[in-house]
Amino acid sequence: MPQLNFSQALTANQLGFNPIAGWQYEYMPWPAQIILLVRATDVNERMTVYSGSETIQERSPVQGGGTAGTTPSELNTPAVSWIAAAGDRIKVVIDNTTAGTPTVDGIIIANPA
Repeated sequence: MPQLNFSQALTANQLGFNPIAGWQYEYMPWPAQIILLVRATDVNERMTVYSGSETIQERSPVQGGGTAGTTPSELNTPAVSWIAAAGDRIKVVIDNTTAGTPTVDGIIIANPA
């Protein structure tokens, strides 16, 4: 059950941050149940999620109110969850829509299906 925690301070108006770029499991070697939890320190971030040729979540607001450096949990952060096929590239694109410098924290878990 591979997982990746991430925490990143975004720059003002930063577009296209992909927290899983370069991760060993960015390309799924086997079918997997993916669970993605993402939270930010403010409400000005937008996230788009792709799995292979599928758009799992269109550009949508990221949950705000998080504390920088704290990994979100399923208790208080809604999960984006889907089944990824073997060979799918998992891509998470986060955009900061303001001149502020928020922090985005998250975890992605890949459970072999």
